[in-house]
Order: sequence, then C-alpha cells, then structure tokens
Amino acid sequence: MLITNVRPWGGEPCDIEIGNGTITALVPHDPDRATADDTVAGRGRLALPSFSDVHCHLDSTRIGLPFRPHTGGPGVWAMTMNDRAHWREDEWSVAERATHTLGRMIERGTTRVRSYAQIDADCGLERFEGVLAAKEAHAGRCEVEIMAFPQAGLLKEKGVPELMDRALSAGAAVVGGIDPCTLDRDPVRHLDVLFGLAERHRAPIDVHLHEPGALGVFSVDLILERVRALDMAGRVTISHAYDLGGVDEATTRRLVEEFAELDIAMATVAPAQHRALPLAELTAAGVRVGLGEDGQRDFWSPYGNGDMLDRTWQLAFTNRYRADELIEHCVAVAGRGGASILHPDLPRLSSVADRPGVAVGDAADLLLVEGETVTSAVMDRSGDRTVLHAGRVVADGLELVG
Repeated sequence: MLITNVRPWGGEPCDIEIGNGTITALVPHDPDRATADDTVAGRGRLALPSFSDVHCHLDSTRIGLPFRPHTGGPGVWAMTMNDRAHWREDEWSVAERATHTLGRMIERGTTRVRSYAQIDADCGLERFEGVLAAKEAHAGRCEVEIMAFPQAGLLKEKGVPELMDRALSAGAAVVGGIDPCTLDRDPVRHLDVLFGLAERHRAPIDVHLHEPGALGVFSVDLILERVRALDMAGRVTISHAYDLGGVDEATTRRLVEEFAELDIAMATVAPAQHRALPLAELTAAGVRVGLGEDGQRDFWSPYGNGDMLDRTWQLAFTNRYRADELIEHCVAVAGRGGASILHPDLPRLSSVADRPGVAVGDAADLLLVEGETVTSAVMDRSGDRTVLHAGRVVADGLELVG
C-alpha cells in the first residue's frame, strides 16, 4: 500500500510505503508518482499513530441507545449497584452494545483497546461474553485485550474468584483488581487472590485504584511489595490513581522512581482532579502511561463518546497544557504510550518531545486527520479521518470499511 501526501507528526509532506502491515519507507511527496487501486490519498493531512484506548468498559456502554438521565449515587459501591439494577433493561444485548461502540471507536481512530469486562455474582460471565463477541466482530479492524474485572470486589460476594478463573481460561487476557482497602476491606487477601490468578494464568494485572491520599499510597506499596517478591516487574498496570500525587512531594517523587524501577504502567482517563502523579515527570522517568475513555454514556456517567481525540483534548486540558510540545505529548500518550502498555516490548516514550509511531519499522496502525498542526487537530477534532490497522484501511470519514 502507498499513502501519498501526508505529514507525519505535522512534518514535511511525504509518501508512506507499507508492506506486510509495517511502514517500509517514507519518501518526500512526489505529486507525479504512479498510484494503484490501494493507494490512500493523504491530501496533506497529518499522519499520527492510531489511538490505544487502554481503559474502557465496553460491557457497560449505552452509546447508540436513547439518552437517559443519570441515576447513580455517589461512590463506587452506589454506582456499581445502580448499574446492577438497570443494565438488563437496555434494548440491546451487551454484545450488540459493545460491538456498536467498538465500531464507533475504530471509526474515530482507535485500533488497540484494553476493555474491562465485569465479573460478579450478578452477571457471571455474561458481560465478559458480550465483550468477547465485540472483539470477534471487529477482529480484522482492532486489537482487543479483555480484562476480567471484579467491579463489585473480589471478596464481597461468593464465587467471584472462581468466575474470574473461568473467564481467564475462556479468553480474558488480564486480571483486574479494585480498591483492596475501601471496597474489599482486606488488602492482603485481595492481593493474594489477584496475584494468584495472575500466576496461574501467566497474565498481567491491572488494578482499578480510586482510594484517596495516604490510603491509596498504602495499597500501592502493598502492590509494589508483591511485584518485587514475585518478580512481576513489567506486568502490572495501575489505573486511575487519582490521588497519588496529592500526599506530599517526597511521596510523589518516591512513587515515580519506584514505578520506573519496577516498570509499573499507569492508565489515566484524564480526570478533573489535579492530584494525580504528574504526567511529564512519569514520562521523563520512563514510566509507561496510556489513556482511556473509561465508561461511555453508561449507568455510571453520561460522559464518553467513543472518540479518543476528544479524550486527548481532555488530557491536555486537565493537565493545563498550552504549549504545543505538551499537547503533542498527550497525542503520543494516547497512541504509542498506550500501545506500550499492551505491548511492553515496544519502545516507551522517553520524553515529552518523543514522537514515535510513524517511522520505518513501525506497525502501520495510523490515523490520517485534517489539521494545520498536531495541536490544531486536537483543538478542532475534524471528522476528516482515515484509519489504518495493520496496513489496511478499516475506517474512512467516520465510517467503517469492509
């Protein structure tokens, strides 16, 4: 395949040659170059690495269904119970909703996804099976990694660890944990179960951490102890962690250093809070950081629309970034930053000036999007987009191809 007249990361116009799903050459754009049927016209658009949504809940999405008022109460448990009370009321099945939303995400530039699939005493494996169906429906368009996720806790309800074990045997790739202290109220046993499942299935771990301040740091320190003792460096992601940067400067510095030492990855959803560990400092230390949309217009929240370019804007906005270099860094986090969580062997972002993903040897997972500059593309969020996965066009003009 040949992509003509694009500007990688806003640079000079070039033509990109692709073979076997990989970028094989970038040459200055030649307007007289012969083209073929599979040539993609870049039309002077930007060429960026496609998005990697490393924190979404495809099993709870309601995109495509009639809008309904928010009914959840405050706090994780109240939200969980509100979802439990209503998720079976939807006109579409979990598989239909997840498949529709995943298609919308692909249309807007996402080709790698880590999705949570709720496992609990109420739904059993039904929601996991719905996400698995969406993964299979879009297998040629998007890479999907499913996490078995105990949204209501590992210990509060009987039989959840056994259900998690079954999901991991049936195709889930990641073991999920959540708030060992505030939800399960038994962090040692929670982590025993969590790391035991990871060892049994040789799977990575992703812990949903909403816990505040010093309590969140306490849970993280218990996780770090396990990572060291069990030689799990590079196998653990901590998601959310809204408050880890709000304790004191010495603790912030220590956590960033230990995350780098043990290769603990972080997934953010660009929350409104300003007490998270600092994004630029994490990158400078070599910590893998990715971005996700979280829930998408579900029983938890009316926010989320399937567009990672919107969430990239939010990441820049909530970090109060204005300089082009920092806003472009948010694009890098949303693309190759997240990809390095799903594929730890990929080179991680090394600084806020690092712009990987559109070079010879890179996978041809690309987003072509209109924009004068990368920053203007984030601000304007044009619908003129072409999406490639593994060297093949999978969406164009916000519509799926094939």
